[in-house]
Amino acid sequence: MTKALHPILKGMIPMVEGLAKTFGKNCEVVLHEIKESKKSIVAICNGHVTGRSVGSPMLDVGLKAIRKGNEADNILNYKNKSSDGRVLKSTTMFIRDENDQIIGCLCINIDISEFVVAQKSLEELIQTDSKVEMNNGEFATNNVNDVLMNIVAETLETYGKPVAYMNKEEKVNIVKKLDEQGAFLIKGAIDYVAKILCVSRYTIYNYLDEIRVNG
Repeated sequence: MTKALHPILKGMIPMVEGLAKTFGKNCEVVLHEIKESKKSIVAICNGHVTGRSVGSPMLDVGLKAIRKGNEADNILNYKNKSSDGRVLKSTTMFIRDENDQIIGCLCINIDISEFVVAQKSLEELIQTDSKVEMNNGEFATNNVNDVLMNIVAETLETYGKPVAYMNKEEKVNIVKKLDEQGAFLIKGAIDYVAKILCVSRYTIYNYLDEIRVNG
């Protein structure tokens, strides 16, 4: 089948296997040939994802796109479904010849069904009751350390990202918010915040000097 292929398509066949092996068994990679009389698979890896093989037809999404003729655009990172209901994350990229005419397309379909299930489980696990809230003046305990921990925790929560992914500017802003709330009036606050933000106590002092100099 490859002998009659356009050289560009023929040269892309090794890429099909390479991508599939890189992303694993749940990633189907498909190479389609597109002619007036032929819109079918010429190479495929992990065909079990959609139940197709060489010679199988193109899926509806690709067919709809190529109805636009040579003006068809790539369709990237879209949600799709297999015939048996599995959730797919898909991409369709059109391949053009030296005259800019569409001759085929490379499609990637990743079965993300397991991740969707895991996402729902994680959402249930981290869900909290929004009716039960704590603010800076109403803590469940009078312990000073608990007060500090809650102030820091609530301030970090407003950023919605792990400390490891924060840059210096974000950390300075956190220190500024903590300072505005009087957190550093609490004994041991400098060392505690330094530990939470993964910096030295001297860095916290530098942040505070920077904040107070700039107003």
